[in-house]
Amino acid sequence: MPKLIWREPIETTTITNRPPGGAVEADDAAALETVPQPRQAAETKAEPRRRVITLGDIAGRESGGLVVLLVAIGALTLASDEFLTGNNLANLARQVAIFGIIAVGQLLVILTAGIDLSVGSILGLSGASTAQFLVAGVPILPSILLGVAIGTVLGIVNGLLVTRALLPPFIATLGMLGIARGLVLVTTDAQTIQGVPDAFQVIANGTVLGIPNLLIIAAAITAVMWFVLARTVFGRYIYAVGSNPESARLAGVPVRMVTISVYMISGLLAGLGGVLLASRLGAGIPTAGTGFELNAIAACVIGGASLFGAKGSAIGAATGALIMGVLNNGGNLLAINAFYLQIAIGVLILVAVGFDQLNTRRSAASG
Repeated sequence: MPKLIWREPIETTTITNRPPGGAVEADDAAALETVPQPRQAAETKAEPRRRVITLGDIAGRESGGLVVLLVAIGALTLASDEFLTGNNLANLARQVAIFGIIAVGQLLVILTAGIDLSVGSILGLSGASTAQFLVAGVPILPSILLGVAIGTVLGIVNGLLVTRALLPPFIATLGMLGIARGLVLVTTDAQTIQGVPDAFQVIANGTVLGIPNLLIIAAAITAVMWFVLARTVFGRYIYAVGSNPESARLAGVPVRMVTISVYMISGLLAGLGGVLLASRLGAGIPTAGTGFELNAIAACVIGGASLFGAKGSAIGAATGALIMGVLNNGGNLLAINAFYLQIAIGVLILVAVGFDQLNTRRSAASG
């Protein structure tokens, strides 16, 4: 049998005989019929209703964090006369900068639906090792590079454990947390490393045109990571892996290489954070970075990242770190018990995750 081929209905017109001279009788005019098309019916649909543009449309998932940040800044400005002073803002920038750098690295891992619990221990190991190199007479630049390299290597090991040994990210990085913390305690004999050069301390404590160096470094890293995630193929690969690794692999995405890369970058930024913290304190402290991994995860979540992967941005992570820094700074200015601040940050995390789940369910129901 011949195959039936579907075709769109063709507009047809019934034409009757007309008298000479081109005059058309009333009955003849009524005989002109046109078969309606489905397209014409579609074109008669009602225009969609105009939707009001919200802050979420402009700022994306970071809108909630931005609102919380603005509210916190406004409240502290009214509650304390010292909050907006130059010295306090400079101290706030130095405190937040290191958290922000670690949070941006943690974000890359979270976007792939992973987690890195070792960043705090890597920070402590890199910072103490850098101080040891400096005290031993190694020049400043090679010492910094060696400290950052330690964090990078440990990040690569995390990535290999996840991709090659097929360990869950939680277990792999939890093991690295213990390994790195043990290494720094062994190599330093649990003693603070003092006597670093003054020129090294200027890196974190100096300013450029009144702007703290740490803030400039953190802003530059955030901008670079925003560009990588939003404007590069590698950034799209990261979101693809976090969305569905198997689909990404079938689409030609090098899933293993991307996963190793994000853990490597997280370790690199943790190592850099350790070097900057040692510079800011003027010493290598073996216990430095304890609990920083939880603060980095909290900053990402408060800034709009989803622990299920593929949702979040570098600006959001930096915003989350800034919110936590503002709350801690304001608590110190107002002499609020630090335990209450921990409760407030925990509530923010629960609210952020709750809103994320609610939005996900709404999207699934409407889609």
